[in-house]
Amino acid sequence: MTRLEPTTTAPLTVPEITELVTRIRAEVATAVVGMDSAIEFAIAAILAGGHTLFEDVPGLGKTLAARSIATAIGIDFRRLQCTPDLLPADITGSFVYAPATMSFDFRPGPVFTGLFLADEINRTAPKTQSALLEAMAEGQVTVEGQSFPLPRPFHVIATANPIEYEGTYALPEAQLDRFMIRLAVGYPGRDGEQQVLLNRVARRRERADVATVIDAETLVRMQAGVETVTVDADVVRYCVDLAEATREHPAIAVGASPRGSQALLLMARSIAVIAGRHFILPEDVKRVAIPVLAHRLSLTTQSWAAGMDATRIVAEIVERVPGPLVAGVRRA
Repeated sequence: MTRLEPTTTAPLTVPEITELVTRIRAEVATAVVGMDSAIEFAIAAILAGGHTLFEDVPGLGKTLAARSIATAIGIDFRRLQCTPDLLPADITGSFVYAPATMSFDFRPGPVFTGLFLADEINRTAPKTQSALLEAMAEGQVTVEGQSFPLPRPFHVIATANPIEYEGTYALPEAQLDRFMIRLAVGYPGRDGEQQVLLNRVARRRERADVATVIDAETLVRMQAGVETVTVDADVVRYCVDLAEATREHPAIAVGASPRGSQALLLMARSIAVIAGRHFILPEDVKRVAIPVLAHRLSLTTQSWAAGMDATRIVAEIVERVPGPLVAGVRRA
């Protein structure tokens, strides 16, 4: 199998990316109500080349959001419902004997797609969860000693149910660290929930259709355009300072790794581009700090028993660590 490469990778400009993201968000909003911030972060993670974990109670539209984003950005979408009896081969694929040729042929699994949705990923066993590690980190899967490249672009959106413990398997730290961001959707407001019901009545069917705004080739060009944005050295130091503060906090046993500080920088850059800027503001870094860093922290036994929360700790760190003085604006 060969990697599917887009024919053109010329980067788009920041204004072009901003305009396309605005159209994508508007199209997704026709089906998904009350998730504007989460949708923006999920799109930003895709532009940064990362993966997203939605962790919240059932029934909030996480699966619908993933499907709508995949449709709007014009990439192939496959959904896999995770269960305790799921095997790694059910994700990656396996070799199957072909009587006609008297040989074993590789049959790709559902992970061979543009956007792979692992629904309720914490319901499957750790050995199956780990089947996604290589795919998320290296864009390939290895089966029986042979490596097979995944299509490009390739992104994972996973959902997890945090309120049930029976029949679930908590994601290990190594798996969590592969996700660029973790998002909590939250319940919609009263007006938003009413709009969900009105939209369902108006379309007269369960499925909500979303129009395609771009294609896979354009998405790759958007990602290349984000990579051309220069980053001020002060912003780099600020991201390192935040990550280092998590390692020194007394309530945290294991802080954010260099992968976390890199994700902080890449997400802040995508958020800046979505806002139409060629530079990153300290507020961009602060805004993405919780979804980027909170799930990478392991609390000490004492802080966990005391009911401390990683989200609140990151918020406290952001308030305490001084940021650069209007980074990037000087050069702009």
